[in-house]
Amino acid sequence: MSTTLTPLTTADAETLVAAARRAAHAAGVAVSVTVLDAGGHLLAFLRDDSAVLISGETSTRKAYTALQLNAPTADLVDLVKPDGPFHTLATALDRPLLFIAGGLPIHRDGKLVGAIGVGGGAPEQDHSFATAALTELAR
Repeated sequence: MSTTLTPLTTADAETLVAAARRAAHAAGVAVSVTVLDAGGHLLAFLRDDSAVLISGETSTRKAYTALQLNAPTADLVDLVKPDGPFHTLATALDRPLLFIAGGLPIHRDGKLVGAIGVGGGAPEQDHSFATAALTELAR
């Protein structure tokens, strides 16, 4: 008997963006939030008016990295240090990966269905905002 996997929807993406922004605004941080589907396609993106411009790019790269490696970007930081096993991975691909905390893969029924990336705060803050978004989506 096969079960049908429910993909990440635009409604899910909007929930994720809103929840990440709420968490960031509660901390007084302006952010950009990117949500990608399982194929790496953009489902949602929002940059707060006062967020630093580069946060749009970093949020998208964090989401892409979390999706491609199916891991939180916070867990990958040490792997790309000069003595790490993924040292050259950051620049090895046509579309660069970004190994800074703030990207999380999104799973449903144990399957990868997308990713979220948050940029604009300190890496630990971005990670916590993305985590808050996933917690909200799980409700």
